[in-house]
Amino acid sequence: MFTTRRAGAIRPSRIPRLTASRIVALVCIGATFAFAAQAAITDASRGALWKVVQACLISHRLTGAAFPCLEVNVSSGNDRGYVILRPPFSSSDLILSPTRRIVGVEDPSLEALDAPNYFEDAWNARKFLEDAPSQPLKRDGVVLAVNSRQSRTQDQLHIHIGCLKSSARRTIQAFAPALPTDRWVPLGRPFHGLEFWGRLFLEDDLAGVNPFRLAAEGWPNSSVDRSQLTIAVAGVQLPYGREGFVLLASFQNTRGEHSVEDFLVGSARSCR
Repeated sequence: MFTTRRAGAIRPSRIPRLTASRIVALVCIGATFAFAAQAAITDASRGALWKVVQACLISHRLTGAAFPCLEVNVSSGNDRGYVILRPPFSSSDLILSPTRRIVGVEDPSLEALDAPNYFEDAWNARKFLEDAPSQPLKRDGVVLAVNSRQSRTQDQLHIHIGCLKSSARRTIQAFAPALPTDRWVPLGRPFHGLEFWGRLFLEDDLAGVNPFRLAAEGWPNSSVDRSQLTIAVAGVQLPYGREGFVLLASFQNTRGEHSVEDFLVGSARSCR
């Protein structure tokens, strides 16, 4: 609407003014969301996830919001930060991905003593699996897992956060009490297609537990191709009220025929 003060002098009525910086921010935000959606839906390349991570960082920097991710945490800087997001077309599992470029499980920086503890961050992010806060998740229903290069679809490190299939849950509960806490031992039978080694940790959380480094220590032979490594960490409820984690590692997936999604289930109800 316009008002006339005098002939030849027309000025707009009072409306909010958009500064140049606000206009730029709005345009960038819109482009960010469109970019992320396009990457997630149509980009079949192995770099799509990294594009979404960058989009979430831009959105967070401009608005303070995490969208299109669920969470952006860069409180310790981008080199140690991470995002939590839901994969396209998924209603159950989640993904944690670092906010710096890390191709995958084979990156040697993950084994460093001062490396960010992405598994601890992923375990803490299991809260996003809860679709009914009044019914908390059971620790023995949640699993964290990383695919080998041969079985992953994206070349940006990501940890799957999901619920175990009931069969996988029963199997882990059966062999967990017999696992040692100081070394890796073979399970002796395939677990969802893979020959895993396992060990037990009697801790309430994953603070100070770095599965990437522990797997490297378990297979110190430099000839081992780290890109073939598959890692899974499952919470367990042990006899006499003890709590802990089962760590699983496998180097036997050279053809990428099996992935961690093989023992994830499509409903958060199975975590209860």
